[in-house]
Amino acid sequence: MLEKDRISYFYDGDVGNVYFGPNHPMKPHRLCMTHHLVLSYGLHKKMEIYRPHKAYPIELAQFHSADYVEFLHRITPDTQHLYASELTRFNLGEDCPVFDNLFEFCQIYAGGTLDAARRLNHKSCDIAINWAGGLHHAKKCEASGFCYINDLVLGILELLKYHARVLYIDIDVHHGDGVEEAFYFTDRVMTVSFHKYGDLFFPGTGDIKDIGEREGKYYAINIPLKDGIDDASFTRLFKTIIAKVVETYLPGAIVLQCGADSLARDRLGCFNLSIEGHAECVKFVKKFNIPLLVTGGGGYTKENVARCWAVETGVLLDTELPNEIPNNDYIEYFAPDYTLKVANLNMDNLNSKTYLSSIKVQVMESLRSIQHAPGVQMQEVPPDFYIPDFDEDELDPDERVDQHTQDKQIHRDDEYYEGDNDNDHDNGTR
Repeated sequence: MLEKDRISYFYDGDVGNVYFGPNHPMKPHRLCMTHHLVLSYGLHKKMEIYRPHKAYPIELAQFHSADYVEFLHRITPDTQHLYASELTRFNLGEDCPVFDNLFEFCQIYAGGTLDAARRLNHKSCDIAINWAGGLHHAKKCEASGFCYINDLVLGILELLKYHARVLYIDIDVHHGDGVEEAFYFTDRVMTVSFHKYGDLFFPGTGDIKDIGEREGKYYAINIPLKDGIDDASFTRLFKTIIAKVVETYLPGAIVLQCGADSLARDRLGCFNLSIEGHAECVKFVKKFNIPLLVTGGGGYTKENVARCWAVETGVLLDTELPNEIPNNDYIEYFAPDYTLKVANLNMDNLNSKTYLSSIKVQVMESLRSIQHAPGVQMQEVPPDFYIPDFDEDELDPDERVDQHTQDKQIHRDDEYYEGDNDNDHDNGTR
């Protein structure tokens, strides 16, 4: 069992206040549900809980363009009609709507990932968890795929101050395009994404032939998959590839994006993974005993997202959770069974053994092109951040959170219908 102070967990109840809109599949409320499962299973007693600082614009601009950050800071639902050209330029609209407290939402989830990276850098913990993070589609100058600020890129840039090589692993059903693009030309970050590819599935990138360019050639790895992949096929491929990647690349830190839309029954996904299959990938990565930053990501059947991330919090704590969900403020969402396990679907796996074997061969071939881990001359480490005129107490990311007073329980009536756990009940979409 890991000691309590070796796992840091970041959470701010305000993330659950955010509402993308009535028909939007992204429900930040799932983060409150996850947190209450973590509490109900007593997992908070086995790790250090922190409220993240709200990332400053100057921190967000370490990756994003200053004008894009400034626009996100300025725009509100009431003023967006004045900025038609900027909305188009920065790709805000249907997928990435402007909503109340948008910028604060970005500051919280990005602050969590930055704080997680800094605690790992300072050896204050071995594993850091931020389920609110993992928004992997955001680009330098634009929003994309429900993502506005790419906290993963910011966290990796932070880790690169202390580590010569960082490995990024993505098990979201969608390609981790924003992270891959940010590091496509460098060997200091290896990106490995397992995702659905083809049939015009969003974002349309992530072909196996995309391997990086210039100094980054062979340091982007894409595993394009078809509908219906099951636990056995996925975990076998994952373990084979990741074992070889770690052996070849020798990363100093790992960032693992655990998008839960790769689960069976996801509203937007098309894979057939059980929670156990998804969690098996987390367990495998943990075993390398390399500093590990774990984030959330996609996941649109929110009761299953909460189940998944609670189980994976348990995995990171070496704690198996009883199948029966303890009573908590969101218990009605887990009706009728009130259990953690969710059965796979009876669906065809369109990934043949021949297809998966060919993917594995191509990836191994690419890894053989890396003769040895790249050498990096380490420069003087820049400061974590420099913000003039701040209140020391207000900024301290190590401020402990009192479980019951600081964790605001947000229960959105507009996101719950009796007999259905989603606010799009009326129009039949799921």
